[in-house]
Amino acid sequence: MLPPLNTTLSALQAFGQKLGITAGNIANVNTNGYKKSRAVLEEGRHGEVEVREQRMETPGLPLEPHWSDEPTVRESSNVALEEEIPELITTVYGFKANLKTVKAEDEMLGHLLDTVA
Repeated sequence: MLPPLNTTLSALQAFGQKLGITAGNIANVNTNGYKKSRAVLEEGRHGEVEVREQRMETPGLPLEPHWSDEPTVRESSNVALEEEIPELITTVYGFKANLKTVKAEDEMLGHLLDTVA
């Protein structure tokens, strides 16, 4: 496979993983005690795009005390939709940009094969 195409395909996969992490955060916005994650995109050894998931340990808002055997204070999720929605939008645009790159590479290879033939 061509190296530029390999890089683009790894970026598509990375943006898909990033989308999944953001979707998981949004799905758990009302889950008490849930800690959000961030997808950090990094360059791999051969120029491919790799994803590292980073858990954010910031505290959520404290909730009312919970009485069972001992009084405990629970906390809400630390997910903020005002942070997740822009993250989601940039992820979608990154995915679309890489799709256009694959399409452009496909057209260039088609023209090259037509010229050679």
